[in-house]
Order: sequence, then structure tokens, then C-alpha cells
Amino acid sequence: MSLAVLAIFAAIPIVAALVLMVGLRMGAMKAMPIAWLACAVIGIMVWKLPGSYVAALSIQGVISAFGILIIVFGALLILHTLQYSGGMETIQYGMANITKDMRVQAIIVGYMFGAFVEGAAGFGTPAALAAPLLFALGFPPMAAAVICLCFNSFPVSFGGAGIPIIVGIGPALKSVGDALVAAGTVGSFDAFLKLIGETVSLMHAPMALILPVFMLGFITRFFGPNRSWSEGLAAWKFCIFAGLSFVVPYLLLAWLVGPEPPTLVSALIGLGVIFYGAKHGICMPTDKVWTFGDHEKWDPAWTGTIAFSGSKEFKSHMSQTLAWLPYVLVGGILVITRLEFLPIKAWLNNNAVLSFTGILGYSNVNESLKILYLPGTIPFILIALCVVFMHRMSGDKVAKAWRDTAMKIWPAAIALCASVALVKIFQGSGVNPELAAQVAAGTAKNLPSMPLAMATTMGNIFGDAWPFLASYTGGLGAFITGSNTVSNLLFGMFQWDIAGQLGFSRIIVTASQVAGGAMGNMVCIHNIIACCSVVGLLNREGEVLRKTFWPFVLYGIVVGIVTYILIGMNYSSNL
Repeated sequence: MSLAVLAIFAAIPIVAALVLMVGLRMGAMKAMPIAWLACAVIGIMVWKLPGSYVAALSIQGVISAFGILIIVFGALLILHTLQYSGGMETIQYGMANITKDMRVQAIIVGYMFGAFVEGAAGFGTPAALAAPLLFALGFPPMAAAVICLCFNSFPVSFGGAGIPIIVGIGPALKSVGDALVAAGTVGSFDAFLKLIGETVSLMHAPMALILPVFMLGFITRFFGPNRSWSEGLAAWKFCIFAGLSFVVPYLLLAWLVGPEPPTLVSALIGLGVIFYGAKHGICMPTDKVWTFGDHEKWDPAWTGTIAFSGSKEFKSHMSQTLAWLPYVLVGGILVITRLEFLPIKAWLNNNAVLSFTGILGYSNVNESLKILYLPGTIPFILIALCVVFMHRMSGDKVAKAWRDTAMKIWPAAIALCASVALVKIFQGSGVNPELAAQVAAGTAKNLPSMPLAMATTMGNIFGDAWPFLASYTGGLGAFITGSNTVSNLLFGMFQWDIAGQLGFSRIIVTASQVAGGAMGNMVCIHNIIACCSVVGLLNREGEVLRKTFWPFVLYGIVVGIVTYILIGMNYSSNL
């Protein structure tokens, strides 16, 4: 069977996910198990893998997904706990009283608060919290949705305690990373992931500065009373001020610590800096206070089913310090527990480890869970429990927070288990245990793995243009699955292989995949539906997508340019 035919078969599970979720609007909870089944059947029928081996790989995927779910559960638990304790409304109250200029509000709420929520929870929560807040402050629903979707891009790669890299790229490239560690090329698997994260930070940094300026001009042009780019661009100084307050710690943390803290800690620092700056007039727009004007004169296309009430009165239930303290503690613990020179990281790594070796009798199918080292355990669940006492919550509110978290995690659990199981079959397809003796004797050879077959074929088609297309592939993955993490799981090994086939730095191309999966949040159907639902724009998703598509294209162009620059500089040339 030719390599091109193998590539077509390998692409079937991904195409199936695309058709089911985008074409038939099926949820990931139903679509991803079908895609996994397609992958399992292809593995058995085309790659001639033993059924028990495919089952072992699938079990390995479910175990790995359980580790992901602990992180997601912990992140959502602390968020819901703060919602029921009154801490989140107190935070919103503080933001609603900083300035009346809606350009500045867009940066504070859409850019920085959205980044903070992404770092704290991820998985679609930024739009669910930030968009209604902008709407409450007087933004047209369509404008609020577009702002929050577009700004939920550069924070995503390190969002939710580094999930897209640690549990997206991590499982996708586990065999590769382990081989590099064994060869002495990198010191540890954590160092391998950190290297990818460092490269990703370089790709996001330019757009973290460019995007706020572009989006303010975009919003005042398409939603402002005067339809003017210049009114938004006039606030460029505050945009750059805000961008630098985020980007500087973002880069430092990615390079000095690792992928877990950059988004959350940088957003906390950035919020403090721009709060101070807005209150003291630092880099604030010097023209008149800008607003969207009389809502009765708004284009009907900007509004939805939720009537505009002028504003919402948020209440303060505690001091701002007490409301923000849980996330300050989360950020501090993430940093402390990831520093190599402190003994805490090694202790967490070496205790409470669940190991699963030789699954179903296959010696090459192993998985382990480092329970204490998972960010979902420490700090998220730990701090969520502390909030109960810090905010003096009643038992019924605590129960509601845990119940809401459990209800929200269930659909994600099914989708993630199926997705990671599919990825493990993808990875394991390059080794057929039944041919081991023949391969060792030189009388037979394994077929190329599914990602390698696709990578070789795509490399033959696109050649030197691939570094520019890599980020759009990551964006396509997020568009299909609704997740940067799942996009990385699906395409991580594919990107690594295609870079190797074409002679480009595999680290750089893989990092472009991660950055692309983050920018894909602008256009992914799941995020758009979630965002539209909270501002009353259901069944208007197509209109929102047409607005977010152009910032998505711009983002990919910038990431492509950075990718080529890094390749030209021989950055990470040995990988």
C-alpha cells in the first residue's frame, strides 16, 4: 500500500471529527468517541495491529486523560467556589469602577481579565465571564463577543496551568521526549516541554502587543458611532502599556520557570499594573472619553435576545485583596513548585505516583500519574478548599460549587478520554507487536505510524511553505475540536514528523502548532457558541465568525513570519 493511501486512511478519524462537529454540529462528547472508533478500526484493518494492542493503547489514553481531568476539575472548582463565595463578583465590581472609557475597559476586561481567567481555568471560561461583563458595562453584545474571542488567543498556550503544552504536546510527543532524554539531548522530559514553551512564547509575544491595538481600531471601525479606525488607534499607548505589562513577565516565566505559570501570573501582574496605570492616568487616551454611543442608535445586527439594561450593578462582598488572594496563592504555588533548584518539585514528582506498566501484557504500553505534581491537585483543589475558610462559605454553597464542577466536567471527560485514546493509537501504530521478531530479524518492517504517513505526504505536497502553514494547521485543530489541548494531541506528532521530513527545526514547527492552536480559539465553533449564548446571540454564530476570521488570519501571518525568522536564526538547530 502506498504512503499516500496510508496518509488518507490516517486522516479519516480527523476528517470524521471535522464533519461531525462542524458539519453536523455534533458535540465533542459524541463526536470524539466516533473518531476514536474510526481510528481503532483503521489501526486493526489497515495497519494490521492486534485488537488487544489497540485496546491497551486506548486504556493508556484513558489513564492519561484522567490526569488531564484532575487539572481541569481543579481549575473549574476554584472558579465555581469563588463564584459562590462572592469573590468573583467582587473582582467584577472592582473592574467596573476603574474608567468609563470603553476602549480602556476593552483592554482591562477583554485582554487582561480574559487572560487571567484563561490562566486560572481555561476551557472556554474566559468568554463566559468576560463577555457578559463587557455587555453589562454597555458594550453591544456582538462587540463584546468579538473582543473576548479574539483576545482569548495568546494566553491560551500556557492557560489552565500549562495544559495545552503539558497534557497536549506532552502525551503527543512522549516517546520522542523520552528518546531525547535517553540520548542526553535534553536533561529531562520537563526540560523538553519547557523548550517548546520558550519557543511558543516568542511566537505569541509580537501579537500580544499588536493585537490590542488592532482590535481597538477594529471595534471602533465596525461598532463605533463614527465608524472610525483612528478612534481606537488613538488609545495605542495604553494598549502597548498593557501589552508590555503582560508580555515581560510572560516571557520571563516561560524561560525561567516553565509552561505552568506564564499566563496566570503574568495576567495577575498585568492587572495590577494597568489598574494602577488607569487610576493614575498613565498612557491613558488624551482625547474625549470614548463610548459606543446611545444604544437606541445601534445597528440591530449588534444586539441579541437579551435586552440592554444600561448597566448591571455588581456588588462587593469582601475586600478586593481577599477576593484576589486565592489566585495570588495559586500563582505563587505554581512558581515555587516548578523551580528546579528547590526540593519541592522533586518531592511532588516522586510521591503519590500511580504507575501502570505492561498494560494488557504489552511491555511498551505504560503510563503513570504524578498525583501531587498535577496542578489540579496542588494548587487548585488545595486552594479551593482553603477558600471555604478564607471566604467563610456555608456548606450548601460549597456543595453547589462541587456539584456544578462535576456536572461541567462530565462531557469534557468523555471527549478527552476518547481524544487521548485516539492519540495513543496514532502514536502506537508505528509498532506492530506481532511483527517484533520479524523486524528484529530483518525479514519484515513496521508500517510508518499514522502521523508519520500524513507528515511525509503533506511534506511532499507543501515543501518549504510548511513553516508558514503550521500555525493554521493548529488553528484548524482548535476549530474542529474546540481545544488547543486536543489540537496539540491530534497534530503534535504530525508537526514533529513533518518538520523532520523537511529538515526544519522540529521544536520551532511544533511550537508553531501550539501557537496556532491558541489562535484557533478565535474561530472555533465551541467557543463562539459558548460566548454567543451568554450575551444573547444564539444562532448568530456565523456573523461572529465572519468578524473573528480576519484577526485569526492576521495572527497566523505574524506567527508564520516569526517561525521563518527563528528557522533562519538556526534557533534550536539541534532539534
